[in-house]
Amino acid sequence: MKHRIRRRLRRLIGLARREDGNASIEFVILFPMYLALMAMSLELSMITLRQTLLERGLDIAVRDIRLGTGLYVQSYESQEENDAAAERYHDKIKERICDEAFAFIDCENSIKLEMVRSDMRNLVKLGGDVMCTDREETGKATYHLEPGQQNDLMFLRACVKYDPLFPTWHIARTLKKDNSGQLSIISMSAFVMEPL
Repeated sequence: MKHRIRRRLRRLIGLARREDGNASIEFVILFPMYLALMAMSLELSMITLRQTLLERGLDIAVRDIRLGTGLYVQSYESQEENDAAAERYHDKIKERICDEAFAFIDCENSIKLEMVRSDMRNLVKLGGDVMCTDREETGKATYHLEPGQQNDLMFLRACVKYDPLFPTWHIARTLKKDNSGQLSIISMSAFVMEPL
């Protein structure tokens, strides 16, 4: 009986001294850290890409508005016609931004614009909370859009909501999300309407 116990103890001690599997232990410890770093860098690069493309799309749309190349609204006599023209103008701006910012899924329904006319001598800024779309909103989206006339100083702000690639990982968890778990990217531009 003692002989069997000694033999088993020697076998266990011999197994404990073996160095097979050391690389596996290092892999099990280090691989999750490398995987987390890769996922966070991918998420961060997608955030940067989306921000850059939104700013580029907004800059191109602002250039079109400023120069009057296709994105121009005229004044009508009735308020209903003015409202309809402002809505078409809003839709054209969204379409132009989304054509250039192709990194967003369903961009035209995910973007919300605010445009405010300001007097150069009495500056009015886009203030308050940024208006962004929300999945839980129902009905027609409200927006604040004041088409400018010649020589008006204008502020235009765009906000886009999107789903993060890895919503449960560290970067997406630390960023501010809405109730549906979407993140938002905001871009703003100021320009002066050129005379026609």
